[in-house]
Amino acid sequence: MHNLIGITIGDPSGIGPEITLKALRNTNYLNHTIVFGSLSIIKYYHNLLKINTPINVIYDTSEFKENMLNVFNILDLPLDNFPIGEVSATSGDAAYQYLEKAITLSMQHKIGPVVTAPLNKEALHLGGHNFDGHTEIFATLTNTKKYTMMLWSDKLSVVHVSTHVPLRKACDLVKKNRIIECIELANDALLKLGIENPRIAVAGLNPHSGEAGLFGNEEIQEITPAILQKKKEGFNVTGPVPPDTVFRSAYNGKFDIVVAMYHDQGHIPMKVLAFDEGVNVTLGLPIIRTSVDHGTAFDIAGQGIANEKSMLEAIKLGIRFSN
Repeated sequence: MHNLIGITIGDPSGIGPEITLKALRNTNYLNHTIVFGSLSIIKYYHNLLKINTPINVIYDTSEFKENMLNVFNILDLPLDNFPIGEVSATSGDAAYQYLEKAITLSMQHKIGPVVTAPLNKEALHLGGHNFDGHTEIFATLTNTKKYTMMLWSDKLSVVHVSTHVPLRKACDLVKKNRIIECIELANDALLKLGIENPRIAVAGLNPHSGEAGLFGNEEIQEITPAILQKKKEGFNVTGPVPPDTVFRSAYNGKFDIVVAMYHDQGHIPMKVLAFDEGVNVTLGLPIIRTSVDHGTAFDIAGQGIANEKSMLEAIKLGIRFSN
């Protein structure tokens, strides 16, 4: 069963349950997936979306059945116990519990990749789980010390030196050793995806990559030394490339991936160029984790109008990594 993919429905008050079920109307994926969530919520969307696939409720992977929607029922929430489209401690706790079970089974090799629908960080905290997001939960529950977030699409891909920290702190986290980690993690991920000799661009932090120290010294003191070290070790790495041009160069095919220095530096170009196709991947874990690259979209939750394209891409990339 270790080739089965586990999909967590994310925050049940958001669009996660909907995009999960919409994605699994694609029969190519139905016989390879187990959905982790609350049965009552999944039944609600099963009816809303007029899905005909019968549901098979399981409590162990050995109970999996083909040609059915296999649901690992966790913390079954009565529909009147949580608000659709609103931040809720109940939903935040439920989202964590779905994740915890899926990660545990993946670590036990009872399932393979874990694909995640979005959670809400405020709800997560209200539910008693003080993590910055999915990435940090996966790192903690798998005891992983060196990890990074990769955003992947056919158009553009990036990894991040830092993610969910204040911008003032992000500048302080631009350190040689961390940049080296990100270069190595990016290189390893692209090799696993079948890209030979990955072309890695490292973005600068400051305007014009510091302009020889006129606009900041991080490039001279931290970024360039990291790049030079990895070049000596045989990595195909370039930089620091000015952040206002590096993403265009990668988009045009010059680089396979960009090492971004902080969250928005990498996320903004990805969400401009590949909002519906982007996939979030946590690199460095002992298990495979992919995710949609968007939020819970409370404003449209429960209406049946959410776009499942990013979920389909996340499932597809999870399969590609596992192969």
